[in-house]
Amino acid sequence: MRDHPTSVLMFAAGFGTRMRPLTADMPKPMVPVGGRPLIDHALALAKGVASGPIVANLHYKPQMLVDHLMPQGVATIIEAPDILETGGGLRNALPLLGQGPVYTMNTDAIWAGPNPLAALASAWRPDVMDGLLMLIQPDLAKGYAGQGDFTLHDDGTLSRGAGMIYGGVQIIKTDMLHDIQETAFSLNLLWDLMLADRTLHGLAYTGRWCDVGHPGGIAQAETLLAAHDV
Repeated sequence: MRDHPTSVLMFAAGFGTRMRPLTADMPKPMVPVGGRPLIDHALALAKGVASGPIVANLHYKPQMLVDHLMPQGVATIIEAPDILETGGGLRNALPLLGQGPVYTMNTDAIWAGPNPLAALASAWRPDVMDGLLMLIQPDLAKGYAGQGDFTLHDDGTLSRGAGMIYGGVQIIKTDMLHDIQETAFSLNLLWDLMLADRTLHGLAYTGRWCDVGHPGGIAQAETLLAAHDV
């Protein structure tokens, strides 16, 4: 079994509740940001690292995403009748992703700086890591008003708590997914197992990041993109 990721799962199944009313007629990943659908920004990053399949899981208004992604070589898997959340969605997509660790990425963020997936690949150590999360310092984040998700320790391990923001991009081993009984579940369940074993690690991103999970994030993301392109 390979121990370095080659395939990418893009999470695109959510209802886009925080993005209403823009998501009344389209799924959130199709909302335009900087002149192109939000998911295309994520796809460009995925194509920068993937030598294996790129997969998107879908649920809400899926046909628009199928029509958009399939011509770009992205495999799609529709969760029906119910949404499976991040953990269940990843497990459901494993037949398309293959064995071994995978990249996963949320599709509602804009990154300005190095490709975060490539940065994770450079830091990935499968002998001591079961998961590696890309984290954002609050002063480098836009569109986020929380207290952070994790504390990053000097040895790269993580604990729950205020401090660093999870940016929605990771490398993760998938073996333990099969030990979880629920059909629909969050990847937080898997992270908790890794935290207990001290095999969940983090990496601080060196660029800037914007959460585009709500309408106000669009203008902030476009400003960030414009500054990054100068």
